[in-house]
Amino acid sequence: MKVLITGGAGFLGLKLARLLLERGALSLGGQAVAIDQLTLLDVVAPQIDDPRVRAVTGDLSDPAVLAQAIDRETGAIFHLAAVVSGQAEADFDLGMRVNLDASRALLETCRTLGHAPRVVFTSSVAVYGGKLPAVVQDDTALNPQSSYGAQKAIGELLLADYSRRGFVDGRVLRLPTISVRPGKPNAAASSFASGIIREPLSGEAANCPVDPATSLWLLSPRGAIQALVNGIELDGERFGNRRVVNLPGLSVTAAQMVEALRRVAGDAVADRVTWNREERIEKIVGTWPAAWDVSRALELGFEGDASFDDVIRGYAEDAGVSL
Repeated sequence: MKVLITGGAGFLGLKLARLLLERGALSLGGQAVAIDQLTLLDVVAPQIDDPRVRAVTGDLSDPAVLAQAIDRETGAIFHLAAVVSGQAEADFDLGMRVNLDASRALLETCRTLGHAPRVVFTSSVAVYGGKLPAVVQDDTALNPQSSYGAQKAIGELLLADYSRRGFVDGRVLRLPTISVRPGKPNAAASSFASGIIREPLSGEAANCPVDPATSLWLLSPRGAIQALVNGIELDGERFGNRRVVNLPGLSVTAAQMVEALRRVAGDAVADRVTWNREERIEKIVGTWPAAWDVSRALELGFEGDASFDDVIRGYAEDAGVSL
């Protein structure tokens, strides 16, 4: 079987690719199905040296590029490619092309081929907004307050309809904010959720641009990758007529994140965090829900992290940072 990861050169894409190559197979329909080829599609070539890996570079919204990446033997697709929240808000046309037009082009390619592959689409807390209940359910009404959230919400609805019609076997995983991400800050409004941990652990100062009491719904990179694999391996009928699931996460405030850093790494590290609020960031992040009812996700076998202290320790282990 062939497997495709869009956004395959990104952080989660590469991490997922390495896990799939290590496993060598996916459990589909109660059987272990070998991964003969893993296609990584992105605007830049991924850095993985494995004979099973095939790189396709180009614009995901271009049907010709998608035709290179998907054929009738592509049985599983992880659609991770996206323009992040802050960038999609700053560049409306780019966000629409990558987050919406490319998603529909991918689904149309699958419909044309007629082989109904399994498709995992990663969505976001940003599909919610406005006045929210204390705890958000899978079926809480969508009310995005950003272009990124609107694009993700439309993508969810498209995947649900293409699944209803039998064009794909889709499932939508609404990811919490992923923390702690390695590397440099990006244009996501939630980038600080990694920066206030990652930079201090590296000996650098980091600013938190939101009120210390701001709540975030977080999931570690390790947890996100396991959720993606579980999402593709679940039989479609387990989702019923609701193809969307809110993934388990941790509800923590920005202040609690820094206190966890203090417990794990000490005062000197935690004191590298400054608190200078930025209205642009608060305006976006403040519309996101902080607590979800994830009972359905747990019933489907998804798992979250035990504590944010453990998330920090896991990041340090993966990044080779001494605590």
